Amino acid sequence: MNKKLIFVLSVIAVLMLVSCTAGPNNSISLLDIGKEPAGFWYGVWHGMISPVTFVISLFNDNVGMYEIHNNGAWYNLGFLLGAGATFGGGGSGTCRIKK
Repeated sequence: MNKKLIFVLSVIAVLMLVSCTAGPNNSISLLDIGKEPAGFWYGVWHGMISPVTFVISLFNDNVGMYEIHNNGAWYNLGFLLGAGATFGGGGSGTCRIKK
């Protein structure tokens, strides 16, 4: 390959990766007065019930899997941990069966 093609492919790859980064939560300002945004523990709970809420959201437009009125990184971490706990977390594949 020539150097120009490698450079162009590298720029495209970097732009694709950068375009996937998360931005700020602009919906937090739309929250009702007196309500707190969803935090870590709500994220854990929403992650744990995500399979059920996904199925319900297919038939009901008023139900969503993810709370958009959240406090950002802590809610995301909780959601990830809750979903990981629900789906097994991936650690079960690392143990060996002794014979």
